This record gives sequence, structure tokens and C-alpha cells, in this order.
Amino acid sequence: YSLSGAPHGVAAEVMQQMCELNVPILALDTPSGVDVTTGEAFNPHIEATATMTLAAPKSGLVGHPAVGEHFLADISVPRSVYNSLGKRMGNPFAQSTIVRITG
Repeated sequence: YSLSGAPHGVAAEVMQQMCELNVPILALDTPSGVDVTTGEAFNPHIEATATMTLAAPKSGLVGHPAVGEHFLADISVPRSVYNSLGKRMGNPFAQSTIVRITG
């Protein structure tokens, strides 16, 4: 968690091995190796079957091919926190604590 920039060392080795397994992968918050702001996919990066993004959509992930099916999960961040960050958004969790974004 909290990888930044191109993966290297053990993280890159593990990610490369995962990519070679040809099994379903669930990414939590973002597929490793994909920048959540820009959408840049580094080498290597995970091609997830599905991604569960936490709290708010990440601009670089919406519609990104490495994300797979894309869901947004409510982790109970108070509305005041979103407002203090300048994130004006409705309540995507009015009907459910998990919302499908794409897929």
C-alpha cells in the first residue's frame, strides 16, 4: 500500500508474478502501478478484474482499462471532511454502501 511512482524491487517482482498467473485480481483502492490522479500505468502494473475504490472516486481511475469492474465503497468519511478538501459531491452512498462505477 502507498506505492508511488514506478514499482521497483520486491514489489515489482511480486506484481510481475501476479500478472503472469492469469487469475482474477481484486484491487483495493487502486490497481498497484496505476497513478490515481493521472491514470499513468507504470511497468509493471496490475490489470485488475475488479477494483474497490475507497471513499471517493479517483480521477485517474474512472474508465481506466487496468481497473476492470469499478466499485466505490463507503468508509464513513464525514461529509465535513469532503467539504474541507473542496470536494463538493452528492451522497453516492444514499442507497448502498457499495456503488458500481463502471463494468
